[in-house]
Order: sequence, then C-alpha cells, then structure tokens
Amino acid sequence: MTQIRGPIGKFTPGRRLLAAAAITVATALALTACGTEEDDGGRQTGSAGSSTASQQPSPEQGATQALFDRFEKACPEPGVNSRRPAGASKPDTAEPETIAPGETPPADPIEPAFPTGPEAELDDRDWCVSAHHEQRVIAALQKVADPTPAKVRKTLNALGYPDERIHHLKQDGKKTRFHLDLREGGGRLCESGLAAGAVSDVVPCVAVAEGPFEVTSEVRP
Repeated sequence: MTQIRGPIGKFTPGRRLLAAAAITVATALALTACGTEEDDGGRQTGSAGSSTASQQPSPEQGATQALFDRFEKACPEPGVNSRRPAGASKPDTAEPETIAPGETPPADPIEPAFPTGPEAELDDRDWCVSAHHEQRVIAALQKVADPTPAKVRKTLNALGYPDERIHHLKQDGKKTRFHLDLREGGGRLCESGLAAGAVSDVVPCVAVAEGPFEVTSEVRP
C-alpha cells in the first residue's frame, strides 16, 4: 500500500473549520442563556416585560370593565339596603296565629314580611347597577327574532358581555334562558334573563361571592 506523506499543515484547514463551527455554536448558546433567568424555584423566566405583556387585558375585557365602571359611578355607595325593613335582622320563624271561624281578625296592622332572596341580599347599589344592565339588555333582546342560544350569545357579546360572563345559555321552547355574571370586587350581583322577543325580561339574582359562577338566589322571569 502506498502511503502518502506530507506536512500536517495541508490538513489543518478542515480542522480549523470544525473548531470555528464549535466556537460559533458555543457562543450562540451562551448568548441564549443570557436572555433567561431562574427564579428561586429553579424555573426559567424570560426577559423583563414578557410576563407583563401576557397579563395585559384584551380589548374586549377593557371595554367590559369600562362599562362596569361607568354604571358603578352612576350608583350610590354600597352597603345600604332600603328594601329591608328598619330594625329587621331575620325573618320571624314563629307559626302565624290562626283565626277561628266567626272570630274578628285583629285591627292592628300586619307587619310586612321580611324580604328574602335578592331583595334581602342585594343592596341599593346592586339594584342600581342591575337596572342599568337590564335596560340595555332587554332593549337589545326585544329586537331578536327567533332568539336561539347562538343569537342571544351574539347579541350579548355585541353589548360588551364576553363569553366568560354568560352562563347557563339554553333553549326553553321558543325562548332562551341565560345568566349574566356581574360580580365585581367581591359583589354577588348576577342577572337571570329570558330572551323572548318583545316580552324579553331580565331580573337580578345572587351568586356566590368568589370562585366559579353559581347562582344562590333568584326569582326567574
């Protein structure tokens, strides 16, 4: 076998190219690592500003919040419930007195019954905010012919209520029922709605204060 001998310098260009490529890769990895940090738990976090951008509200969420803020500014401060009789703290659970046949009922006025449901649990601010929402929702639903769930959802979306605020949307004969989540800042306000063309109606209801939407008290339209 013939052996080719020659100076090593003839073969070094290829090796130099490989070495240069390795240095380039190592440099790129080092630069990439500079763009990340690890928090105390060992998780990598991106460069400053990346997490903040992801937390920015969407245009739809911003429009909804502006709507809520406008209604709240037009209503009284929370805490007062003029629908609850003065001095009343809880309903009377005693059995009412019965009147025997032939007896005359007492002449004293009968005290009003203690309110229950939304009237007892929502304050004047809730009722005021609710009235603003009801007015615009009812006016829009009265214009919807054949109010299917899809049409009702589209109408509510157009009014500024995103899908996460719309619950229990379902067909009921030729009508569609739904709930609107209007909870803000620990409040419990919601709306129980009926889309039925000219006779559409929306009334206040009460939801749990926190967590997934769940109605606790309502008088359905």
